[in-house]
Amino acid sequence: MSAICEHRNGIGTAPGCLALIGVGANLPGPDGRSARETCQQAIDIMDTLSGLQVVAVSRWYESAPMPPSGQPPYVNAVVALSVAPAVDPAALLARLLEVEAMCGRERSTPNAARTLDLDIIAIGELVRDAPDPILPHPRAHLRAFVLAPLADVAPHWVHPVLGRTAAELLADLPAQEIKTL
Repeated sequence: MSAICEHRNGIGTAPGCLALIGVGANLPGPDGRSARETCQQAIDIMDTLSGLQVVAVSRWYESAPMPPSGQPPYVNAVVALSVAPAVDPAALLARLLEVEAMCGRERSTPNAARTLDLDIIAIGELVRDAPDPILPHPRAHLRAFVLAPLADVAPHWVHPVLGRTAAELLADLPAQEIKTL
């Protein structure tokens, strides 16, 4: 699997492979932390896990829920993680779900408001239709709250299926409510 991690997607100085992780929340944590503080806690935890190293964190963004739902706005960022070239995407997802649980995430219905959401956007140039996680993330190219912070941490990242950078994909999106914090 190491061939997928010989990437052209920016931040090429980190050892191993680059995994791009979406971080978001729109509810305070169960401990009273703000959504942004919970997201930062998750990033700090990821950086302590064996085999993972935070290489870069985007600016923070505030965005409207997608699809629109009347929920509070989300706080979003993207984290670039250095991972082992032979990382198992399912194992990485399991670790991210553990981080969510450590930060108080409780799962309810799909697209519900949440205290924390960690999504694998991409791992190197890996394309995978099954099993979960599907890579690159199947809706990443449709969401400004993913593409804007992704362009911050990996400006040369190219979507491995669409062949376009995050900035190019973002420019083609219809207007979505998003602003930097």
